[in-house]
Amino acid sequence: MFNIGWGVLFMLVNFTFFLICYRLFGKKGLYAWIGVATIIANIQVVKTIEMFGIVMTLGNTMYVSLYLTSDLLNEKYGRAEAKKAVWFGFFTLIMTTIIMQMALVFQPQETDIAQSSLETIFGLMPRLALGSLTAYFISQFLDVRLYAWIRRFYPKPHQLWIRNNGSTMASSFVDTLVFCTIAFAGEYSLRVWLEILFTTYVIKFILTAAGTPFLYIARNFQHKDDKEMSTE
Repeated sequence: MFNIGWGVLFMLVNFTFFLICYRLFGKKGLYAWIGVATIIANIQVVKTIEMFGIVMTLGNTMYVSLYLTSDLLNEKYGRAEAKKAVWFGFFTLIMTTIIMQMALVFQPQETDIAQSSLETIFGLMPRLALGSLTAYFISQFLDVRLYAWIRRFYPKPHQLWIRNNGSTMASSFVDTLVFCTIAFAGEYSLRVWLEILFTTYVIKFILTAAGTPFLYIARNFQHKDDKEMSTE
């Protein structure tokens, strides 16, 4: 029960920081959030927890906030800005992976206490790293395209929840499918693989719905760079 209550608080804190980042720093804050959230999500995914009797990894909340960010950029500044943010996040992920892999190669001093912990966090198997990078690249660009496509049919301000949930829930499924296929296919039985795929997606589905009110709040914030809003 503790993890459930703490998980709700954890989600609220994550999404509240997302709002604060945008409220204080505008569009630049959204780019900063993309960079930070991409790194944090891939660090948190190393930790596993149990909730509702299901074993899951952390990182889903922060990862879903990436979709919120790209959807907000798409909503207020246009598709081009959202795509640029996705490229920025992809670059951040590659940069962090390469630099930290190089850092692990240094021979630690005899009294060093950090090497083993860093290896646990950043020494992921190449297969997991490849799965994360590929899933991020495909799903984020898909989300940007889907959001713009859905917006053609549901363009009104109050229909934001349709645009957000429709694009994110579809792209989240693709993200989960790509990652689980690359990272876990052949490692587990089909039943276990399907369970991992299903439970991971359900958590992202719930978090996406929970994040929608925060997206409505963020859209109402006004900044001087809002003049760059696009009708794309």
